[in-house]
Amino acid sequence: MTWLRAFGEVVRSGLTIEESRLEPLLALRTAAGVAIVVGPALWLVSPAFAASAALGAYSAGGATFQRTWRPRKVIALGAGAGLALSTFVGYLAAGRLVTFLPLLAVWAFVAGMAWAVGSTAGIVAATTVGSMLVTITLPSSVEQALEHAGVIALGGVTQALLILLFPIRRWGAHRDALADALAAVADYARRLRHDPTAPFDPEPLMTARDAAAVTPSQARTRPPVLHGPRGLAERIRPVVAALADPDVGAPAEGPGRDRARELLDAAADVLDAAARSIRRGTPAEVRPGSTDVLGVDEEHKVLEGPARRAAERLVELLGEALEIAGSGGARGTTPMPPGPAGAQFLVRPTMLRMVPLVVGAVRRELRRDSPVLRHAVRLAAVATLGYLIAARLPLGHGYWAPIASVMVMRPDFHRTYARAVARLVGTLAGVVLATGMVRALGPDAHVFGALAVVSAGLSYMLNRTGYAYSQCFTAAYVVFLLGMGGQAWEQTVPERVLLTLLGGALAMLAYAVFPAWETPRLAARLADWLAANGRYAAAVLRSYAEPTREHQADMRRALLASREARADWQEAYDRAGQEPVRLRGLTSREVEEAQEALKGFGRAAMLMESHVPRADGRFVPEAERFADALEAERFADALEAETEQAAVDVREHRNPDWGRVEEALHAWEGASAEDRSPVVRRGAELQKRALEDFATAVSRTPLERDVGSAREEQRVRAAVSAEGDGSGPAHLGG
Repeated sequence: MTWLRAFGEVVRSGLTIEESRLEPLLALRTAAGVAIVVGPALWLVSPAFAASAALGAYSAGGATFQRTWRPRKVIALGAGAGLALSTFVGYLAAGRLVTFLPLLAVWAFVAGMAWAVGSTAGIVAATTVGSMLVTITLPSSVEQALEHAGVIALGGVTQALLILLFPIRRWGAHRDALADALAAVADYARRLRHDPTAPFDPEPLMTARDAAAVTPSQARTRPPVLHGPRGLAERIRPVVAALADPDVGAPAEGPGRDRARELLDAAADVLDAAARSIRRGTPAEVRPGSTDVLGVDEEHKVLEGPARRAAERLVELLGEALEIAGSGGARGTTPMPPGPAGAQFLVRPTMLRMVPLVVGAVRRELRRDSPVLRHAVRLAAVATLGYLIAARLPLGHGYWAPIASVMVMRPDFHRTYARAVARLVGTLAGVVLATGMVRALGPDAHVFGALAVVSAGLSYMLNRTGYAYSQCFTAAYVVFLLGMGGQAWEQTVPERVLLTLLGGALAMLAYAVFPAWETPRLAARLADWLAANGRYAAAVLRSYAEPTREHQADMRRALLASREARADWQEAYDRAGQEPVRLRGLTSREVEEAQEALKGFGRAAMLMESHVPRADGRFVPEAERFADALEAERFADALEAETEQAAVDVREHRNPDWGRVEEALHAWEGASAEDRSPVVRRGAELQKRALEDFATAVSRTPLERDVGSAREEQRVRAAVSAEGDGSGPAHLGG
């Protein structure tokens, strides 16, 4: 992708309205927190004191809108404490540049490294840098600095108290995550009716698992309906895939296929009803026709063999889903997952126990090629440089430039540039709107304070519809605060626009000078996904050969690792498609073919997983005759070893080889048909075929590499030319 086209994509992304459900009650509660601290501070103390109070309450309230599964009141308290600390420490060093600039650089670097923990930590940490830059201009003594820090912390406490006293849809985000997982499996079942090999995006299941991790105190208050259905969705997904697949499930045509379609449609209805029940906390009805379909015909036996066992297993699992849909989440009526009591919930560490985990996460990112480390270096450099440049300009409020830089910068190219454009456009719209109101209303601190609270509420409400639109009211909020403090709009508005433009330009320039492109790392991400898929497939085979709880626990861990590797690959692939960087070594088409091959490889393992015997001794008939367990173990060992070696080959641009896999599969073919599970055998064949497709995609002779590179360059030039003369759209090059 060229820089010109990349910038066009950036502008479109920055100004796109995202489809998101508005949450006016949450916005009203958070805006009330701002009003509670601003009103008394303005009435009893001074406009400057009220500005500090507004900063703490507004920033702490904004932190509670970030995507996180921890209690919102904890986030508000943490944000308020961080803002207060940065304010006080910043004031102590603000007397001279020789002390303040090193502090600003170190603080910004640490804020950048906070992205190692997650996006919420990174965004909240960035707001503390902004707090340091703004509030050091307000107090005039250490005592006043302590007072301002205290009132900023009070803003966080106020927001936390409002969350505690006026809970709005408690556990609502967790309910939505679980309901989305069930709805995703329902949609998958419907698509399988028409496309037996339809793909499935595991992201909803990954999100539901993340939401299911709770602290021990949360586990005591969590609604019962949030305990078991996630595992139900996990178990249903491979079963519906195995039922629909013509290789290991229902036949491609005939009565068996019709029966499979009926079961898949009924499964979708039941899962959708369970999702509605969880989301709303009320019982949901299932169409009578869907429940009638779930009766397995014992007389005619339309489905036979593995397909029949998959249908019976699906009916059994959907019985649990029917209980969920009918219970509405009532206590004591929700099916609980099997296992010991201590394993009934995923443990999320408390805030104190997070400290060593945070240290470990930051330490892992302290390497030269880490995007987080590069982001931290950029953040520190841009914050100090922006502060120095703005201080030398004949403009007031120079801190606006580094604040704009810090708040728009992200570890990746696309979001940094998109947010820079969105912030400039939103700021222009917001200051024009606020300036017109200031001119019309005249100077009145109390009116401006009220307008600031209203602007804050609108900013919260539009927080998830697009950065430009929320930033519009954030800019208006700042203008009203300055008007409340007696600042002349004729000076502050042009200053804010120019300094915002400067800050955005510095942020964009910093990424261009010191980037962290994902495109060169695509081969490594692909290799990681291949190795993770190999370990998952091997774990499934070992569970077949010896269905113990230990092997099935290993299979579960390997599945989660495979999903994480796939998610990392998908994120890197999406980012690379938005970067103005050429993909070297492989063409974009070859990368797409390798991706499809790995999806097929993982899907084959999932089909095999659906027929893994249970660890409680109730085996399927094929498992009882599965006398060639040693061959399955050998194939698993060969598969795991070869995919690990192939991952190394892909990273080092060598052609992968599947010799051991072919030998193990050939030896397996010599086993008697009476001693084989048809699902396992067919799954192994599908895996070998997928690995061959992967090797075909990534393997080339030196001549083919030269020709491929030349063709790719020719294709890119043709796409750019077509885009320039309007004859056709350019294709994403990487």
